[in-house]
Amino acid sequence: MGTTKFDFAGQVAVVTGACHGIGRGSIDGFADAGAHAVLLDIDEAAGKAAVEEIQGRGGEASFFKCDVTSSEEVNETFQAIASQLGRVDALLLSAGGFFKKLGFEETTDDEWERIMALNLTSAFLCARAVTPIMKQQGSGAIVFIGSGAGLTGVTASPPYSAAKAGVHSLARQVALELAPFGVTSNAIAPGTTSTERVDKLHGDETMQKIGETNPLGRVGQVSDTVGAVLFLCSPEGGYITGQTPSVDGGKLMV
Repeated sequence: MGTTKFDFAGQVAVVTGACHGIGRGSIDGFADAGAHAVLLDIDEAAGKAAVEEIQGRGGEASFFKCDVTSSEEVNETFQAIASQLGRVDALLLSAGGFFKKLGFEETTDDEWERIMALNLTSAFLCARAVTPIMKQQGSGAIVFIGSGAGLTGVTASPPYSAAKAGVHSLARQVALELAPFGVTSNAIAPGTTSTERVDKLHGDETMQKIGETNPLGRVGQVSDTVGAVLFLCSPEGGYITGQTPSVDGGKLMV
């Protein structure tokens, strides 16, 4: 994956939504760079399989089944991580997404609440739960996965756009409050990124058109965002906080 230039040896990196897409790519990146990679997800089978794969190539990994929209489960999970591993050096909030293309008028109350909970509430709960751990150790990096949709809006899912805009704002708020404790907080706004969920949602023809209209001439790959995640969690990115860089091949320009 080209991420071994980063050194996370002796560190603990926690990723939500860790079994698929950007979350899974980031878990592999952290593990390959020497971190103890901690996977949080509701997909227990995929989580255990990922841990076995990482351990099979000499890495360190643990899986915690956790519904990140549940305050109780999130709090219990982070307490368990702190008890078992002693610290959390990096937290990537990758759980999220949407699964139906709906216009504003078509969006039901249930759909709004579901997508907001998955994308925004989950980020709040996990960032809040990790805060006392990072404050006590006097260091840490939190990265929120936002979206270009949170900067410009998309017609495909109004609650997703609104939630990701909230994620960007939440990242800045967390940065402001935790800076005195040596903790950084940033968001990343990926453009359309080829993952199993996104490819299925849009279809091959639409994905091709999205790539053709991008200034760099292609859709994003998971590895594009993983590189940004690892940088923001590394010492090299340690003076960056409260920011939302776009990893979108220049799409925001046009």
